[in-house]
This record gives sequence, C-alpha cells and structure tokens, in this order.
Amino acid sequence: MKAMIFAAGLGTRLRPLTDHMPKALVPVAGRPMLEHVILKLKAAGFTEIVVNIHHFGQQIIDFLRANGNFGLTVHISDERGELLDTGGGIKKAASFFRGSEPFLVHNVDILSDTDLKKLYDFHLRSENDATLLVSLRETSRYLLLDADKRLCGWLNKGTGQTKPAGFVYQAGTYGEYAFSGIHIISPSLFGYMDERWTGRFPIMDFYLQTCRDARIGCCIAKSLRLIDIGKPETLALAEEFLMQT
Repeated sequence: MKAMIFAAGLGTRLRPLTDHMPKALVPVAGRPMLEHVILKLKAAGFTEIVVNIHHFGQQIIDFLRANGNFGLTVHISDERGELLDTGGGIKKAASFFRGSEPFLVHNVDILSDTDLKKLYDFHLRSENDATLLVSLRETSRYLLLDADKRLCGWLNKGTGQTKPAGFVYQAGTYGEYAFSGIHIISPSLFGYMDERWTGRFPIMDFYLQTCRDARIGCCIAKSLRLIDIGKPETLALAEEFLMQT
C-alpha cells in the first residue's frame, strides 16, 4: 500500500522552533512528527511512502537516510523550488501513483487513533475517487455532506462564508463535520485536475470545486481522537495523547 505525507509546510505557527528546522522534524514526545506518522503508516501495512519537502528539505532527506527509511520504500517529492500547497503537492507527486491503486494522504502534524487500514479498506469498498476522514469534532469550518456522505460544500460558521461558488447553505439540510487531515485518493481523481489546476492550490478547494462531478465521499469516525500538533499549545499535550493511544 502507498501513502503520501505532507511535510513541506513552513511551520510558521511553531516559530522559533522552525527557524532552524522543518516542522516535520520538530520533536513530539522525543521523536520528530514525521517519525510518528511514518511508524503509524508502517504499522498499518503501508510499504511505500512519498514525502514532499520544501522548508529545510535537506534535513528531512538526511533524517530519512540516517534511519534507513524506517525499512520502507521512500520517495521524495521535491518542492524546494516552489511550495505547491496540498493540491499542487499531490498533483506533482502523481507520477508515484500510476495505475489504479489508491494512496493515503496524511498531514505530518496530525496525530490520531484512527485505524488507517480500516479507512483504506472503506475507500476500496466505496468506489469513491477520494474519501475524507471526518468527525463531529467542534471547529469553525465544516465540510457539508449529503445523506450519502458525499461532499457538497464547506461552511465557515464564524464568517458565514461558503464554498464552492453558488453553494447555498441551509441549516439542517447537511451533515456538518470536521476534516481530519487524512484522506484516501484513487488515481482516477487526477483525471479531474485539468488545466485550471496548475501550480499552487489547496486540495480542499479542488475537492469543493469538483464534488459535483467527481465522487468525493467521507468516512465518518464515530469516536475519533485527534490532535493537531502544528501549534505550540498542542505540543505540550502531545506526549499525554500518545500515551493514551
């Protein structure tokens, strides 16, 4: 099984820690974020991983080499010339995902207790072009799902902003869920990335613009425990979180 880890971010929320290292190598409970995600993927049966790099990218390459790629096949998608955001990063890495085999995408700064193999199997049964792991976690920005658990729109409850263009939000009409930063993509999705989708773009914008045509479904986690370790206030909580998962 294949996966991609987003490790190219600038980590601005973690400054000054990221003034001299990439966010992916910031230690959490004694190990870099990247190591935690790699080991979780390995334990779930993933054997081939793509890691994208930008900020202090050579440090990530050196870290992986020093650890023998943790016994996995690891490819580097090099964005040091231009940071491409999540959507552009996935598109740049498309050559690693030829064929029909789906691949899992995981933010480097997310820790969770989700069963990644179970999520992957759910996607295989779903016939989705992409499956997003979501939960009822409280947030300000929600993905809106129809009765078939397909993505229909997005809502920022603080500002009232909605996406995609022309989408009309009606309270009580849609399921409202928080995105986890973990998703499964089938290579069929690349067929929807036409000339509009070049260079830098967020994958969520692509999902929302494409969900009327592509099958963008969601897997709803009933009891997901998740922590975003990309900000200082949660780094302190991460060790306790890891001990409990």
